[in-house]
Order: sequence, then structure tokens, then C-alpha cells
Amino acid sequence: MNKLIETFKQKNMSCGYLYFYIHFITEIACFYFLTTITNGSHFVWLIPFIYDGLAFVPQAVIGNISDKYPKIKMSIIGTILLVISYLIYIVFKVNVFLPLIILCLGNAFIHINGAEVTLKKSDGKLSHSAIFVGGGSFGVITGRAMAMYSLNIWIILLLILTMIPFIILAETYKDTTTKKFNYVKEKINPHLVVILAVIVVIVRGYMGYGIPTSWNKTFSQTILLFCIMGVGKCLGGILSDAYGIRKVGIISTLLAIPFLLLGDNLMVVSLIGVMFFSMTMSITLAILVSVLKSKPGLAFGLTTIGLFLGTAPIFFFKITNSLLNTLMIIILSIACSIVLGFILKKGDK
Repeated sequence: MNKLIETFKQKNMSCGYLYFYIHFITEIACFYFLTTITNGSHFVWLIPFIYDGLAFVPQAVIGNISDKYPKIKMSIIGTILLVISYLIYIVFKVNVFLPLIILCLGNAFIHINGAEVTLKKSDGKLSHSAIFVGGGSFGVITGRAMAMYSLNIWIILLLILTMIPFIILAETYKDTTTKKFNYVKEKINPHLVVILAVIVVIVRGYMGYGIPTSWNKTFSQTILLFCIMGVGKCLGGILSDAYGIRKVGIISTLLAIPFLLLGDNLMVVSLIGVMFFSMTMSITLAILVSVLKSKPGLAFGLTTIGLFLGTAPIFFFKITNSLLNTLMIIILSIACSIVLGFILKKGDK
């Protein structure tokens, strides 16, 4: 318990909380829009696919630019793009694809800046960026709920503007150095580390859609599911700082297996599995930053490309056979734990 308390006292932790809020509002804006425009649409599957592609894939390019030109305020640019996308949609009522594209790019700019700020100010720790990432899950389900209950769209626009003081305040925290991210075994080829880490992200992204959740029949249960995902993402970084990234990475990946498989009709059991399953997000990011020390934006962008590659097949192909799905979860989870054990060095705490 003392280790956990000390983790929450780490330097610049507040920038993680600030970007938790920024990420939370960003996803509210995005998923309010997505839920609104897909209601009754003939292209329901196409719009989320476009969103995933345009919001996730460009982040590697944007991150690389941000690494080279750190004075560019990417989150401010992203906020402006979100506002423009909503104004175009509300005022001009043009084809939904134009504001959708602008919305996606705004999301990408804010994500990159959030990752860079929380990583640069974390003194080589995971908690800051994990808390930032965790905010997204809460925002996704909140945005969907606001759209379903027809909250006035101008309120969403106002919420977007509230991010600006949080963005400015987060920048005031002193930078440390991303060179302190040193979680990878030195003898492994850096290119191999990057490839393996991205593969883990791809695999986990695809697996996320195969988790059996027959218990999830109401919207309130979906809200709980997304909230637990967010908690798991935050805990992945917090527990890694307290007890060691290698231990948390391997144990959480393996512990998730029985809970995921046995919790198909048992909500509490399933949610425990989902929490463990979600913990590796910050761990794979820390692995990539350990190799790409001076390029945290690019490192984060690679994780989002991995997520897109993992989730993209779901739009075209899903495993419906329960036995095959069970085998996939077991085999891929064990494989991911082996890869994490191979990459991460011992004694990181």
C-alpha cells in the first residue's frame, strides 16, 4: 500500500489528471458526433471505420512532426479542429464526411500532445500517460450517452472550449526527460522490440472485440464495461510504477484469461478480466518510448496504428465460433505474456 501511495505522490502527476479531462472531453465530442450521425444511417459500419482510420493512423506522422517541432501546440490545433468540425456540421449542414474528417484530425492532434506532455513530464514513469489514456474510455461512453439522450449539441461545443485552460495549465509543468524510460533489455535489437510491441498492440486490439460478454444486455451495463476499461488502463501504469512493469505486464495478461473466459454470463467475473486485459496499454507505450527515447510522439503514434490494424478486421470478419474464440484468447494471451517477458528487463523497480 505504501508503494501505491508513493506512486500517487510522483512529480507532475497533476498533468496526467489534466490530460485525463482533456482526453475525456475529446472522446465525448467525437462519440457524440459519431453516435448522432450514424443513427439511421445506411453507412453505419463505414463511418466508424473511417473514424478509426483517420483518427488513429495519422498520429504517427503528427507525432513525428511534434517530436521535431515541440513548440507547436498540437492540442490547441486539435481543439480548434474539433470546434470547426462542429460548426460546419451545425451551421452549414454539409455532407457529414467533411466535419467527420476534421473531427478525426482534431482527435489525432490532441492525442499526440497528451501523450507527449504526460511522457515528457513523468520522469520516466508510466502513471501519468496511463491516467491520460484511461480518460478516453469514460469519454467514449459518456459521448454516446449524451447523443442517445439528445443533449443539446451546443453544450458539446462549450465542453470542447473548456479544454483550453487545462491544455495551457498542463504545459506549465516542468519537462523531465524521456531518456529515463529504460524498461527494455539492452541486448535485444531495437527494431525487433518495436515490431514485437506493435504486434502485441495489434493482437490485443483484435482480442478486445472477441471477449465474450453475453451478460452485456443493457446500456447501463455497457457504461460499466467502458468505465472498467478506463480503470484498467489507469491501473496498468500506476501498478507498474509501484510494483514493476514486467511483473504487472505478465501477470495481468495471464490473470485476465480465466476471468474473460468464465465471465461470459457473469458480469462481475467478466469485468475483473476486462480490467486486467486493459492494463497493457501503458506498458506497450513504455516499451516503445524506451527504444524511441527522443520520439515519444512517434512512439504513441505507433500504438494507435497498431490499434487500427487490430480493430480493422472486425469490420469485415469476426470469429463467431465459441471454441475458436476461446482458443484465440488463451493462445494469444499466453503469446503476448511471453513477448512481454522477453522484451522487458527484470528489476525495473
